[in-house]
Amino acid sequence: MTIRHPGSSAHDPWLSGAMAVDVALASRGSSSAIAALQARRLADLLASARLHSPLYRGLLEGHDLDRVRLSDLPISRKADLMGRFDEWVADPGLRLDDLRRFVSDVDRIADPFLGRYVVWESSGSTGEPGMFVQDAKAMAVYDALEALRQPALRPLKRLWDPWGWTDRIAFVGATGGHFASTVSIERLRRLDPVRLDRIRSISFLQPVRGIVDALNDYRPTVIATYPSAAVLLAEERAAGRLRASPGEIWTGGEDLSPAKREFVRRGFGCPVANSYGASEFLSIASECEQGQLHLNSDWVILEPVDGQGRALLPGEAGATTLLTNLANHVQPLIRYDLGDRVTVQRGPCSCGSSLPVIRVQGRSEDTLHLGRAGRGSVSVLPLALTTMLEDDAGLFDFQLVQEGPCELLLRTGLRGTEADLLLERAHRVLDRFLESQGAVGVHVRCRSGEPGRAGRSGKVLRVVAAPP
Repeated sequence: MTIRHPGSSAHDPWLSGAMAVDVALASRGSSSAIAALQARRLADLLASARLHSPLYRGLLEGHDLDRVRLSDLPISRKADLMGRFDEWVADPGLRLDDLRRFVSDVDRIADPFLGRYVVWESSGSTGEPGMFVQDAKAMAVYDALEALRQPALRPLKRLWDPWGWTDRIAFVGATGGHFASTVSIERLRRLDPVRLDRIRSISFLQPVRGIVDALNDYRPTVIATYPSAAVLLAEERAAGRLRASPGEIWTGGEDLSPAKREFVRRGFGCPVANSYGASEFLSIASECEQGQLHLNSDWVILEPVDGQGRALLPGEAGATTLLTNLANHVQPLIRYDLGDRVTVQRGPCSCGSSLPVIRVQGRSEDTLHLGRAGRGSVSVLPLALTTMLEDDAGLFDFQLVQEGPCELLLRTGLRGTEADLLLERAHRVLDRFLESQGAVGVHVRCRSGEPGRAGRSGKVLRVVAAPP
């Protein structure tokens, strides 16, 4: 998920201002004007990739860049790119081993790498963790999109406080890793020292009571989190334990169904805004006042494709989606298999924007409620579980399935001795984590060589609750 804030850049405020003007003008442009911007930026990206990236120099060999169509180029996948990382990036000073050492140090979250790059890591939700490097231009683009293409949830407040100087923002998420949201929050705090006390990160790895106490103490006007966490917090508010009364809820990173949105809206009594982003492009789409997700197609290209990689028409849902990032020339992402199922809607939105409307079938994980009847239950957030299994156990290919009130199955598609050792370590880590959450007496069984089942998004559901 991403965090909204005024346009700014960690490296170049002048570039940030220029990108803000560019995004503002394009927001009011026609479909043909946006298409022209996209075509020019794609041509620039391909030329830069062929010139500076050894990997893409080979992939683009033989293509006439003045005539080539995007669909003529090969599909790229995370595992393949990460396997050739040092050839992939356009700066020979970037080395994967150095970046891995950098992100292993939690004290360096949001520090500039080599003095000029913002770095974050992705989770291993598709079985392969990723490393993503952004330069000043890419960050300026993301900042401008986040600042200028968001709905005005409180129009009157926007009039007298357009930059949100009076807001107190609480981010509830993973705070101990170099993830995109965590880096964005810390970066914003450093860029705006005046607001250091008005932006706070609250770890969702602690028991729910700890999250509630932190929010009650901070009294945020805005809560930014994931849909599953927002639902859980709305339940806590309905029970009277969460007293914080934010004026806005921002969500992202998971699927937000209409039912979940309405539950959160009613629970907090305030509007909810959802966004769509990824580690590969921070600000893919934002909602308009009509609640529709608009693709930022002047800076990112999405291609829904079928199982054979063939392009689909608007209105058709594909097996996966290919992403091309037009802002980042340091680490070219061209026809990158994002893994999400995205449908481009036919026709314009009633809000008047020329930016395409998309529908996303993203991952929808389950919150686990563990405990036996009569003894009370403990709620454990899915992203807290996945973060713990990845970071503390080193297990990325897994599915955790609740089989009963206190019974869990942890399975992985990995096989062999290494898989068994990973599962043993994950079992120990999971036991300790559940006990820290207050979920005592949970039995976990493990199985290797058994891939998890996919959900409607096409991705494996990593945390699956027991049916009601």
